[in-house]
Amino acid sequence: MEDIILQIVAALRRGEEVGERELVKLIHAQAKRAGGDKRAFAKRRLLPFYQRVKHEDPERWARWGITPELEERLVATLRIKPRRSASGVATITVITKPWPCSGSCIFCPNDIRMPKSYLADEPACARAEQNYFDPYLQVSARLTALAQMGHATDKIELIVLGGTWSDYPAEYQTWFVTELFRALNDDAVAGVTANPMLRGFPAEGTASMAGAEPTEGAALEDGPASAAAPVDPIPAGVRARRERYRACGIERWYAEEGAAQVDALQPLVDAGEQTYNQAIGRLFRAAPAWRDAAAWQRATMDDLEHEQRRNESARHRVVGLVVETRPDAITPAALALIRRMGATKIQMGVQSVNQKILKANGRGITTARIARSFDLLRLFGFKIHAHFMANLLGATPEADKRDYRSFVTGRAYLPDEVKLYPCALIGSSRLRERYEAGEWVPYTEDELVGVLAADVLATPAFCRVSRMIRDFSSLDIMAGNKKPNLRQLVERRVAETGEPVHEIRYREIALDAVDPAELELKVVPYETTATSECFLQWVTPAGRIAGFLRLSLPREDAVRALGDAIAAGGTSGPGPTAPGETSDPVPTSPIAPGEAMIREVHVYGSAVPVGEEGHAAQHQGLGRRLVERACELARAAGYARINVISAVGTREYYRRLGFHDHGLYQQREL
Repeated sequence: MEDIILQIVAALRRGEEVGERELVKLIHAQAKRAGGDKRAFAKRRLLPFYQRVKHEDPERWARWGITPELEERLVATLRIKPRRSASGVATITVITKPWPCSGSCIFCPNDIRMPKSYLADEPACARAEQNYFDPYLQVSARLTALAQMGHATDKIELIVLGGTWSDYPAEYQTWFVTELFRALNDDAVAGVTANPMLRGFPAEGTASMAGAEPTEGAALEDGPASAAAPVDPIPAGVRARRERYRACGIERWYAEEGAAQVDALQPLVDAGEQTYNQAIGRLFRAAPAWRDAAAWQRATMDDLEHEQRRNESARHRVVGLVVETRPDAITPAALALIRRMGATKIQMGVQSVNQKILKANGRGITTARIARSFDLLRLFGFKIHAHFMANLLGATPEADKRDYRSFVTGRAYLPDEVKLYPCALIGSSRLRERYEAGEWVPYTEDELVGVLAADVLATPAFCRVSRMIRDFSSLDIMAGNKKPNLRQLVERRVAETGEPVHEIRYREIALDAVDPAELELKVVPYETTATSECFLQWVTPAGRIAGFLRLSLPREDAVRALGDAIAAGGTSGPGPTAPGETSDPVPTSPIAPGEAMIREVHVYGSAVPVGEEGHAAQHQGLGRRLVERACELARAAGYARINVISAVGTREYYRRLGFHDHGLYQQREL
């Protein structure tokens, strides 16, 4: 392993680039010399080895002569999955505990080990289950994995997925978010000796491996500290938290009665003899172990706000917080509470804006209610990340194309970001009956790729198509797309048309360096039913995007109507609070006439630790210039003040730009 590291270092000293192809050649050559399994020298083991030597054998590391500049290039070479922080931010996805669902969609999987619509085999779900769905433990495990893969973790976007957020009790919501912040504030990163990539590590000069291949981001085991390590590699908070779950009996529950109940109940749910909600009630709400845990899984808003203040100057700052909900759960009170928790983006399942398709698939919502949710989200300043599906029950390829085009061009909707994916049949879903009756038929590959290619071409410049498949295992999919490279197939079809692609992800500069002198600031204006929107983007001569800002100019009548609706609903506060606490009064409406809103600022470039210089777009002052231009546009449009829906970890940045804390937002006079 040391030989490979030293060969890479020598090449870098000579000014050579060591890409994936060169790295593979070095690994294969070393494995051949050692005689054995190439996996023993896999790329994902090189960086953990380097980190271990640096921390545990400093004399050996010193002999390598690694300068800070050389180390930066070495880590970049060894970094695993570099695109994960190519947006300039490292992402951590966490899953809430299983909970009864207020919806009844026929396409949703009913895996009773998971929140509705999720499967235990999905990577984030597997990590969540290993960590008892605890937010602190999930963040610690993922934060550790990112650090050990060579990613900077000072700027974090937290994505909270699972059941409909507003279905959970308010005290659980508050506790869950509090613990997310606490884990980051505690710097709950395991030491290098806890890295699962070091398990079964081959002896020097050999290529033999002991034990099974470890999985990325696995739960941190809390066994005894290694005698070779100078300190306990497991964070104290992780040890204490796992011990608390052990005391509740949850560890034993998973191994014994919980496993037996799942085996007994899942077939009943699959057969329609019990509902998902009934099974969840028996598994997670009636079990004494989970009841005991629920008794302390609560926090007050004071607890949360304390952790938020800590995070403003923490090593790992939250620069975005996303929660998942449904359009029919979007209310002013719910959004005020979500915003008070620090959220900046909402993911919600729309799936279709064709009323017949919504009804056929058991969505239980009208297109008017969906449109209202978009208006509320924009007025509150949230970024809108919608889920949209192709090949639902009752759909056809041509109808799907029309449906999506209506969604991304109709003034009532116009999402900022879309998860666009095909319906896939999972055995536990109610769609199975329709499939077996011949009422639902999956599209052929050619039909599906054609639909998605047309959708990509229809997506406007202010919208990003984030992904095209769910993280379902092909073994779980009974019918429908099973190809993990579906997006590549779609982009190939798009390229064949010769038509320009405007959507954001296709145009991102990602890890590329950028010359600010070549960038042009363009403004894409568009109208919604509640606001006038301006999408400001820095673009290269080739049209690639280096950064953008979303400016929302709310219509006065829409703002006044929101205030009237809140007053008529009898709520002047931010919604429900934890038991025993008093809510601080807030204005009747979170915004007032004459106030513009910055809903998002994003500049690209691989994440670099705070205080260090980088060469990507995010380190060229482009974000500040976007904000100043947005202020100019808002002032010219007659607005007196501008709000920004800042994340907790970006508050100080906006203070430096002249914003002050103001209610749910930060505000600047124009």
